Amino acid sequence: MSRLRIISGSARGRKLKMVPGNFARPITDRVKEALFNILQQDLRGCKILDLFAGTGSVGIEALSRGASFARFVDRHKLATETIKHNLAVTEMEERAEILHMDAFSLLSRLPDKIFDYVYIAPPQYHGLWKKALHSLDDSPQWLVDDGWIIVQIDPKEYESMELKNFSEFDQRKYGNTLLVFFEREL
Repeated sequence: MSRLRIISGSARGRKLKMVPGNFARPITDRVKEALFNILQQDLRGCKILDLFAGTGSVGIEALSRGASFARFVDRHKLATETIKHNLAVTEMEERAEILHMDAFSLLSRLPDKIFDYVYIAPPQYHGLWKKALHSLDDSPQWLVDDGWIIVQIDPKEYESMELKNFSEFDQRKYGNTLLVFFEREL
């Protein structure tokens, strides 16, 4: 796999450190580019919650492209240390927060911030994306009214979900990566 990098914006071209070990599965440049082509018009000033953040690549890309704030959540110490390093390399520390904790512990609390985007990219084949999606569905106040939840999974993991407060509105497949987009039912 090629090295991770920031594709566009103020930190364009900066190289990111990978998380040591094999529990993180970073987003490829191809998928990240496609994702941010979809989001680009709405990034300026937005807030993003990057769950199961790994390297922090998605949240840092958002910051580089004009997001005002990113919160990174990962329960693995190696991941949070990697995110801290990557934020320093890209000079984005002031607009970011790293929480070394389980994503479900965070989502079980009352929100202290409201986000425009929640990005969910958990370890594969454990159903964690469904659990996170249900947690957000039970607490939709984590997102602004027109906010999106974006799930990154292997296409083999996908199954349709019945939700009370969100509905799927798009899917994009890039090789062995599927992005699934959800928006609030209003």
